[in-house]
Amino acid sequence: MKVVLFCGGLGLRIRDSEDIPKPMVHIGQRPILWHVMKYYAHFGHKDFILCLGHRSETVKNYFINYNECTSNDFVLSGGGKKLDLLNSDIHDWRITFADTGITSNIGQRLKAVEKYLEGEDEFLANYSDGLTDMPLPQQLDHFHEQGKIASFLCVRPNLSYHLVSLEEGNGSLVSDIHAINNGNVRINGGFFIFKKKIFEYVREKEELVIEPFHRLLAEKQLIGYPYDGFWASMDTFKDKQQLEGLCTGGTAPWEVWKSNGKNGTH
Repeated sequence: MKVVLFCGGLGLRIRDSEDIPKPMVHIGQRPILWHVMKYYAHFGHKDFILCLGHRSETVKNYFINYNECTSNDFVLSGGGKKLDLLNSDIHDWRITFADTGITSNIGQRLKAVEKYLEGEDEFLANYSDGLTDMPLPQQLDHFHEQGKIASFLCVRPNLSYHLVSLEEGNGSLVSDIHAINNGNVRINGGFFIFKKKIFEYVREKEELVIEPFHRLLAEKQLIGYPYDGFWASMDTFKDKQQLEGLCTGGTAPWEVWKSNGKNGTH
């Protein structure tokens, strides 16, 4: 199944990403985009379409000049003249690089790559800055059981804020306050699954999760997949530091490819 990844983010809230696109901000040895792709590849989905925008050449050059030795064991012999990789990351990946505009929104980027999904009945899609340990085959099974056009991951927000409710009739009296991630509030966590019919709902210049999703809602064709395991997005420099800490500490939950099939392969 093909995987569409939205890679046009500016990353303005991450201090070290002013000169590179947000998907290329590193977590450990590799950019966060690689971590997202590695997740999908673990479950057998290795045909990627990258929707490029800001500094698209940076993403292209990274993969054109990809160095397998950075994250794989290898043997060097012959006085440095012979190199044998003991394992590999991307030898069986297929990557389509599509320039989808510097200022395009997600809906426009998706429409721009419709031509590369010819013949596909369904496909996966995602932002390029979200990580999870969710067993993807379970979400796919849920999607097929429900028989709808679109599915996305519903997660609890990983925010330290408190949700406040004010009493009706008195705009200053607090009736409830609790940590936002301990309540019933869920947010869009990405990890979309779409039938090809989604393109009938996306019109010119529309943001994907606004007008198109509301059309799906009206026809009862949109489902959420609730998940309470690990999920995190890299929106700020603080988020980057937290993900970096998990990665360098060897406790990164999203690295399902290191779990010896714990979450299953597909």
